[in-house]
Amino acid sequence: MRFLFRITFWLGLVLVLLPRDKTPESEKLPQIGAADAVQAATAAVSNMSQFCKRQPTACEVGGQAATIIGQRAQDGARKLYQIINDKKEQITNDKKAPDHTGSIGADTTDLAVVATPRDTLTQDDLALEWRGPEIAN
Repeated sequence: MRFLFRITFWLGLVLVLLPRDKTPESEKLPQIGAADAVQAATAAVSNMSQFCKRQPTACEVGGQAATIIGQRAQDGARKLYQIINDKKEQITNDKKAPDHTGSIGADTTDLAVVATPRDTLTQDDLALEWRGPEIAN
């Protein structure tokens, strides 16, 4: 919980201190110096560090909520990991060669493949004279 406060603080500080473009709207805003911003941020962090002393039940509930959220995140990551591995195994199994050759105990689908004639050329096709590529000497 303290980590989240620190990250929020430093990220906010960086965003506040980044230079901005001059616009007519920015001229109307109050001007705050970097030292004032750092002093205010330090006071805010000090106030946050005393929060658990002032509100112990809020800190306890917040800690329990953080634990539950962390557990759910772990469960979600575990589930996602299992889904990815299942898909990976399914793809790997689909690419493997079949375990049977089809010659013994062939299914009807295998028989259709085996029964397909190999010589499909007609007599007219066979009668044509074949010419190979011309080879220059």
